[in-house]
Amino acid sequence: MKILLIFLILIISCGSAFSQEETFKDAERLLQELSQARTDTGRVVLKSRLSEAYRGNNPDTSLILANQALYKAREIGFKKGEIMALNVLSVLYREKGDLPYALQMGLQGLKIAEKEQLTYVWVYSLIRVGNVYLSVGDVSKALPYFQKADKLLERNYDEFQWRVTQYFIAQINLQLNQLDAVENRLGLLEKKYVSVPLWIIINNGLRGELEKKRGEPRQALMYLKKGLTAAMAENVIREASTASNEIALIFKELNQPDSAIFYAKMGLEFGKELSYTNRILTASSLLAELYAEENPKEAVKYYQMASAAKDSLYGIQKFQQLQSATMEEQERQTEIEAAAIAYRNNLRQRGLIGGVALFLVVAVVLYRNNRQKQKTNKVLETTLSNLKSTQAQLIQSEKMASLGELTAGIAHEIQNPLNFVNNFSEVSAELVEEMQEARAKKQDEKREARGERPDESEELEDEILEDIKQNLEKINHHGKRADAIVKGMLEHSRTGSGEKELTDINSLANEYLNLAYQSFKSKNKEVEISLITDLDPSLPKIDIIRSDIGKVLLNILNNAFYAVGKGHVGTEHALSLPPTITVSTKNLGDKIEISVKDNGPGIPDAIKNKIFQPFFTTKPTGQGTGLGLSLSYDIVKAHGGELRVESQEYEGSEFIIQLPLTKPN
Repeated sequence: MKILLIFLILIISCGSAFSQEETFKDAERLLQELSQARTDTGRVVLKSRLSEAYRGNNPDTSLILANQALYKAREIGFKKGEIMALNVLSVLYREKGDLPYALQMGLQGLKIAEKEQLTYVWVYSLIRVGNVYLSVGDVSKALPYFQKADKLLERNYDEFQWRVTQYFIAQINLQLNQLDAVENRLGLLEKKYVSVPLWIIINNGLRGELEKKRGEPRQALMYLKKGLTAAMAENVIREASTASNEIALIFKELNQPDSAIFYAKMGLEFGKELSYTNRILTASSLLAELYAEENPKEAVKYYQMASAAKDSLYGIQKFQQLQSATMEEQERQTEIEAAAIAYRNNLRQRGLIGGVALFLVVAVVLYRNNRQKQKTNKVLETTLSNLKSTQAQLIQSEKMASLGELTAGIAHEIQNPLNFVNNFSEVSAELVEEMQEARAKKQDEKREARGERPDESEELEDEILEDIKQNLEKINHHGKRADAIVKGMLEHSRTGSGEKELTDINSLANEYLNLAYQSFKSKNKEVEISLITDLDPSLPKIDIIRSDIGKVLLNILNNAFYAVGKGHVGTEHALSLPPTITVSTKNLGDKIEISVKDNGPGIPDAIKNKIFQPFFTTKPTGQGTGLGLSLSYDIVKAHGGELRVESQEYEGSEFIIQLPLTKPN
């Protein structure tokens, strides 16, 4: 199998003169035109196109050319050339696995294209940004970009751009199980571009995935193998890697591990050849699963390779960068929407001003109409106030939805290798224990038979085994800590779900106070805490998502119990008063207030402005994920309310929740 695999890779690497003819022709033609170019703008355009031509087989050269084009375009202020270079850089970094930088490049190009209204490069920018979101599995984020590209092409049709856009929308339809829509788009592509080699490869791959979704693995294999053969003949390594991995997955489902391993290794080699991190991740993850039972040593090797690829694509730093870029784009889109709303409001205000002016003229003659004018002004003020409130809540809701979708997708991806780490560490620890027991039994038998003492090498081996066992226990401990953080991220992503209902806040506060107290006492029986409630009986029921506000109260109360439990026992600044927690509610007229107060050690001023940030915690390692207060802050904001803290160090803390009484319009 290894010899056959090496032979196939050599065929792809070398390539026939026929298979590379078109790529070489394009590159040679562009190089010749570049040598004869007389203007800086012409050189920028040609370098960008040459970079695109080299992308499939020589990504390093492609990267150099794209950066040169970008630098020169910015130097001479050539916007179209700058967008072209940014688009090539976006796809290059996406294929290399640097998704945050790929998204930044694509969004930079998109922003310029929108401002300059350059439709041709605008469409490409939309496609590049959509591709990045597809790479992290965020279909809901990707789809609007391809739909906007499709709409732009209705006004300014370009054949190649239309093909690309239809293909990616079909991919999204496939992920959403909209199989009829995939069939329709495939029919259009196959009918119109049946003789184009690249699209023969792509269409066979897409049809293979469609048949797999339909539950027809044999049909899927037929199309995917046709696509793989065509990709190898045309030296299209990216599509060859994709097809190999898909074929391997189907063989795995058909319980044919040898064939699955063969094609997965082929996909891995293709991915390595051009450093396509996402292809490497797919193939190495599959190989780790396939070798898990029969060859654990090989499984560990491929698991390590998959972990490195996953860290490169979805590591915490990459996640934060991608999240930051996504939020910046979301804020930019929100600002555009806000500007449009402000413009419409301005038109309305001008109309109102004209109406008021006319009304004043009439009022000079008809004084009695003055009261009506005052009523009109009050209605206008109320409308503007409601509009601002709605706009603020819309922005917050969109931010939370964006963050939730991205967090959930990446957290689910992290969960699988994390389970792998925990399971392997537990199994390995058990194996070490068995080995220690076997060695101890063997040494006892030797001593009984010969009266010998264990020699130094045996004692050293025993020490090493004990060290390995302790290391595995630490790996398992920290793996479970990471598992708790991932579960916190998934909890964070579910913010805002559920239906609103009229809720008695006093009853809710009592319920979660008792729940938090029982939870604390089950773990800290020696600590006695005084509970004080001061609940306003005039408090009306309000329209909220009960489970979400309950989650906020539980997070804050748990922190309060933790603070008084740690702040009154064995600390330098322990207070003489007994640990006390006070929960109170108050009717403020247009809003209600919930207060949770403790007499714990308080919050230092240096960190007070950080406590609502995600992943920030003052608890010892392993006792907190830093997501509770961040989640609570977002939930209260989504309800149109406010969450703040008042605290003095060594004197206690008070968390104050304010929620509006009136339902937002």
